[in-house]
Amino acid sequence: MRIARAIAALLLLAVAGAIAFVYVAPEQATRVVIELERSHAGLSRHEVTLPSGMHYVFLEGGKGTPLMLLHGFGADKDHFTRVAAFLTQHYRVIVPDHAGFGESSHFPGADYHSAAQAERLHELAAILGIRRLHIGGNSMGGQIAMAYAARYPEEVLSMWLLDPAGIWSAPKSELAHLVQEQGRNPLIARNEEEFAQTFSFVMSDPPFVPRPILNVLAQGPIHNVPLANHIFEQIATDSLEQRIAGNKVPALIVWGSEDRAIHVGTADVLHKLLPNSAVIVMPGVGHLPMVERPKQSATDYLRFRNSLPTS
Repeated sequence: MRIARAIAALLLLAVAGAIAFVYVAPEQATRVVIELERSHAGLSRHEVTLPSGMHYVFLEGGKGTPLMLLHGFGADKDHFTRVAAFLTQHYRVIVPDHAGFGESSHFPGADYHSAAQAERLHELAAILGIRRLHIGGNSMGGQIAMAYAARYPEEVLSMWLLDPAGIWSAPKSELAHLVQEQGRNPLIARNEEEFAQTFSFVMSDPPFVPRPILNVLAQGPIHNVPLANHIFEQIATDSLEQRIAGNKVPALIVWGSEDRAIHVGTADVLHKLLPNSAVIVMPGVGHLPMVERPKQSATDYLRFRNSLPTS
């Protein structure tokens, strides 16, 4: 009994110490959490400069057929860290920060349309010795993934499209109404409070993140507001529908039923455009399935990959 009490007391002290660490040193605590999640996922940080001059920072881990995963607007590479923990044991996973986001180059006057981003990622793949790959993306990342498949269809083995942007004939989302009718974009946070609201807007079932760590994570997007506004203007008018209509690359389309950023009805529109596609709608999930349901997202994806002639 005394031993059990002693263990319980030690556990309480450890928890109290961790909580104190988060509140006393949030920047250090955030770095520790990020590194622990990357390590658990089998990912490590790398960087490279393209011949075009763009500098890319990316996560990479695992072995096998390359799988490039692309984050969405206002996000960064670590949006795929949780789901990557279930994927690096099967594939060589590469997760870059897009140009204009995270630790990659931020050039105010650059072209950030999906085609330009896809061309840069093609350069990155070439530097990494990758010619053919599977590609996946969330939101803007899904938009870029489709642009990549449209530009290089013979080099893309499959697409994993998680609530992708770029299909604008679909029903309008809550985000679209807010931007068009009120001139307010909840995806662009100008301060820590707005970032916390963005966090709630994009996810119906978000993972718990202590507020001090959330405030640290907010700093990058807050300082990137001018460029984010510029990029959003470009991607919001960048339709992929004509470019990917009839594209025969196998695709798994995944949507959160509670997505407020891009209407879930978009899944049906996209399914009709892609003849070799399947659709999964995840109940109770918002705009970020791979963050809200990492294990389920990975399980569905592995099943999809195993169904392909060459996975």
